[in-house]
Amino acid sequence: MKLRTMLTAATAALALAAGAAAAETVKIGIAAEPYPPFAAPDSAGNWSGWEVEIAKAICEAQDMTCEITPTGWDGIIPSLMGEQIDVIMASMSITEERAKKIDFTDHYYKTPAVIVTSNGSGIEPTPEGLSGKIIGVQASTTHQTYAQKHFEDVAAEIRIYQTQDEANQDLYSGRVDAVQADSIAMADFVASDIGACCEIVGAVADDVAILGQGIGAGVRKGDDALREQLNAGIAAILENGTHDEITQKYFATTIYSK
Repeated sequence: MKLRTMLTAATAALALAAGAAAAETVKIGIAAEPYPPFAAPDSAGNWSGWEVEIAKAICEAQDMTCEITPTGWDGIIPSLMGEQIDVIMASMSITEERAKKIDFTDHYYKTPAVIVTSNGSGIEPTPEGLSGKIIGVQASTTHQTYAQKHFEDVAAEIRIYQTQDEANQDLYSGRVDAVQADSIAMADFVASDIGACCEIVGAVADDVAILGQGIGAGVRKGDDALREQLNAGIAAILENGTHDEITQKYFATTIYSK
């Protein structure tokens, strides 16, 4: 009887521990720098946007308790590795270089990188078209890496900005000739009042090694249980239509492709 009582107590303890683990809050790291329409804060500091809603939908599909945690983009991978956050969902491209440091889920959106210029510039999204031009890109992004590899030899300057909004402001003001960024983010910019100055002139040539295989959620190396749970949530919202419902609130077209 004593052994049975001990086993029962041990089983109960394990069950309680499992329940506590399941109830732990998963901190979803998003970039602290606004990146509309994917993520932006209101005047009270509450974050909303397509990616914020997608993150919450994935968590809800898997009955996960999640907390949106703004984190500086430059330090977002160190914050993940240092356990200040548990997941990165900040429009981070799945690349071979990043995969050396962290693991990724399946992608939850995939769009091309584009060049944006002032209206009627005649600039084309090629090395020849950007020869002698000043190109703006956001720091620590695949766009910076791509521009430095493909355009640095021909451009007058690759100008680096801490936020995409700063690059867009300089394009509007004429301090740069072009910017490179994600097509969806730039579609939102050119549709705005300030962005009426400018146009998307086309997508850059693909470079999977740099631009990656789409946008995925980043987790710590070896955190396979969480990665698979997130994968299941991504699959669920794609299958049940939630992904499409959220997308239609922000975009005129799908932003997911296999």
